[in-house]
Parts: sequence; C-alpha cells; structure tokens
Amino acid sequence: MLHHAGLGDDEVRRKIKSGKIRYGGNSKLKIYGTLKCKSGKRMKRENRVFFESESEAIAMGYRPCGHCLQGLYKKWKNGFVQQ
Repeated sequence: MLHHAGLGDDEVRRKIKSGKIRYGGNSKLKIYGTLKCKSGKRMKRENRVFFESESEAIAMGYRPCGHCLQGLYKKWKNGFVQQ
C-alpha cells in the first residue's frame, strides 16, 4: 500500500504506467476501487492510498467500492469474503 500524500504527481503517473498502482482506496473509510471512479477522484489526498492488486486491498481490510465495483460490493455486502 502506498500513501498518496507521500508521493509526487510524476511518481504516481510512473507507477500507474508501470502497473505498480492499479487500485485506489480511502484509508479512513477502508474502501478500494478503480482509478477512474468518480467517488475516488473526490477524496482528499491525505486519505488516498494505492494498491497493486485487489488481493492486497482485501488483505489490508478494505472493501470494494459500491460505485465502480458494484458486483464485488454486492458479494461483500451479502457476506461473501474474497481472499
């Protein structure tokens, strides 16, 4: 997990292009989603974290976003836990 506040804009772009960043999350709400999600784009920089994979986000206790990952969110809400 990488904290956005500790990264420069150029470094974030490089990591996205290289595949080191594939998902974003909110550290206060413990939610992760795609980098194109409207909800994720509105969060404060100090709350934003990045993940290389979904399994990394889940292992750290984050849940899927209800907007950009609706299918996974419904499974999570119904008690299905993905590992």
